Amino acid sequence: MTQVRRSVTEALWGLCAADAMSMPVHWYYNVRDIMNDFDGWITGFNAPRNRHPSSILTLSNAAGSGRTAWSSGNRPPVVGNVILHDKLQFWKLPGGSVHYHQGLQAGENTLNALCALRVAQVLATGKFGSMADPAARAAVLSDYVQFMTTPGTHDDTYAESFHRSFFSDWQDQRPTSPSKVLEFAEKRNKQKMNLSVPDSQLDAIGCFPMAIPFILLSATASEKEAVSAAVEFVRLTHPHPKLDKFVTLYARVLHATLNGACLKQQAEQALKSPTLDVWDTCQHFMHRAARFPSSSEERLKVHQSAVEVLGLACYTKGALSSLFYLAHEFHNDLKGGILANTNCGGENCNRGAALGALLGARAGHLGHSVPQEWKDGLRNAQEQISDLLEDLP
Repeated sequence: MTQVRRSVTEALWGLCAADAMSMPVHWYYNVRDIMNDFDGWITGFNAPRNRHPSSILTLSNAAGSGRTAWSSGNRPPVVGNVILHDKLQFWKLPGGSVHYHQGLQAGENTLNALCALRVAQVLATGKFGSMADPAARAAVLSDYVQFMTTPGTHDDTYAESFHRSFFSDWQDQRPTSPSKVLEFAEKRNKQKMNLSVPDSQLDAIGCFPMAIPFILLSATASEKEAVSAAVEFVRLTHPHPKLDKFVTLYARVLHATLNGACLKQQAEQALKSPTLDVWDTCQHFMHRAARFPSSSEERLKVHQSAVEVLGLACYTKGALSSLFYLAHEFHNDLKGGILANTNCGGENCNRGAALGALLGARAGHLGHSVPQEWKDGLRNAQEQISDLLEDLP
C-alpha cells in the first residue's frame, strides 16, 4: 500500500470513528450533561440515551430548512413522505427531549457519515477522469437521491436542514437520472445564490462530510483539482455564498496532509488565515492547555473552553475554527483528538468527521492508524470501508 493510499484509508476510518464516537452526545451544549449521562467522559462507542438534554428535534421544520416557526406556506413534510420514512413520529413527540439519533446502536454512524461513505463508493467505482468532472457530481447526486428516498436504507432519525431543503425542492419534479439530478441541482444553486437573504442554515459544518471523499479521491491529483472537486460539489448541496472560502481552506489542508504535510503547521496557517483569523485567541488557550498533562481532565477543560469560545455550534466559521484548533493540538494524536472533540460537545459529529479525516490522514502518513478496536466497533462503516478499499486506486 502506498503512503498516500494509506493516508486516504485512515482518513476514511477517522471520519467514521469520530462521527460514531460523538453520535450519542451530538449537540450536547452543556458538557456537564455528557458526564451525567455517561458516568464520566466518553472513552469509547456508546448508544444514545433515550432523552437528549438539549434536543430541539420537535421544533425542527419537517417540511424544509430550519425550524417549524420559520417555515412559510403549506408545504407537506418531506420527513416521513420523501426521506426518513418511518421517523416522522419522533419529530412529533411531545416533551421536546427526543434524541436526534434515537435508535442507533453503539458504533453506528449518523446520516451524514453514511452519505459520505456512499459518495466515496460512487467515486471509487466510477472511473472518472477527474473528481472535478460534472459526471462525478452527477453520479453522486443520483445515488444520494436513491439512498435518501428509499425506505430502510439507514436507521438515523435526523436529517439536518440541507437534506430537508434539497428534497423539499426536489419533490416537485423528482429527477433521478444522473443528468437530470445534476441539472436540477445546478438550477437550484443559481436560484438560491440569487436570494437577497441566503438560508443561514446552509452555512454549516455539515457541508463537509459528503465533500471529503472528493478530496480523498483527488489525493494524487493537483491541489487545484481537489479544491475544485470539493467546492463545486458543496455548491450543489449547500448553496450559500459564504461557503466557497471555507471549503477551499479545508480542502487545501486535507490535500496537503494526505501528501505528507505537517498537520500542525497546516492548522496554524489556517487559524492565521484571513478566512478565520483566530490565531491570537487560540494561542491563549494553547498556552493554558500546555500547563497540564496531555491526558488530564484539566487540559480537556481548557479545550472545552476553547471550542466554546471559537465556535460550538454548526455555523461554519466557528466550527472550522474549533476544528483547526483541535487539529493543531492533536496533530499527532488521533485517538486523543477524536475523544477531545467528542467531549467538547456541540456540533461534534460533523466537526468530528472533518477533524477525524485530517487526523487519520496524518496518522496514515506516519504509519499509524485508527485503533483496531474502533474499526471493529464501527457497525455500518466496517464492511463498507473494507469493500471500498478494494476499489481505491
